[in-house]
Amino acid sequence: MNKRLIVALDADSFKKAKNFVDELYPTVKIFKVGSELFTAAGLEAVKMIKAKGAAVFLDLKFHDIPNTVAKTVKAAAKLKPLMLNIHASGGPDMIKAASASIKSLPKDKRPVLLAVTVLTSIDKSTLRRLGVSRSPVKQVVYLAKLAKTCGANGIVCSPKEIQAVRQSCGKKFIIVTAGIRPAGKSSFDQRRIATPAWAIKKGADFIVVGRPITKARNHRKAAEEIIEHIKTA
Repeated sequence: MNKRLIVALDADSFKKAKNFVDELYPTVKIFKVGSELFTAAGLEAVKMIKAKGAAVFLDLKFHDIPNTVAKTVKAAAKLKPLMLNIHASGGPDMIKAASASIKSLPKDKRPVLLAVTVLTSIDKSTLRRLGVSRSPVKQVVYLAKLAKTCGANGIVCSPKEIQAVRQSCGKKFIIVTAGIRPAGKSSFDQRRIATPAWAIKKGADFIVVGRPITKARNHRKAAEEIIEHIKTA
């Protein structure tokens, strides 16, 4: 069950990231490297995680013109991440270009391509301010179906949309869920949230947890508790 937990390395330096990985591995098998850590210590951090024996989710949310994203995805694949992501809102041509870029690689060197749908900090009112009239659930499903049609292997969404995406995109489509908060923990800046067990029950393949673990007094214990919650599902 610990292979379904992805810990977001909320760190602004290589040293902090390494301390987290040293403490959490092998309890945690997958670590997410986002914009903050990658900007501070990108290649070094990825190599450190892989040398430890863990897998990497490269969470850089590429969003640019199709040609640029295709080349960037191919360059990122050289780091051998388990998965990487792009923004679904980049449109069908961009998603297709990213997918084609990955499919041009040998099968054993292809990372899982995920499309980010609607960030967990965004709610209905924020979508309206962005000119989107759909509800968060409908917008996520719309983008998920677009991503699948254009060649993505799965999506990133909040727990609130898991069931709708699963029904619309099938059992094999990968769902990575952010916005996971154990019961009684702070939601921080995220709005569409749920507990680990709830997300797994609804059909998530992986759950991403950051601050409830990295801000805990005992990081490993916090991770172990979440893994136990997953097992109950």
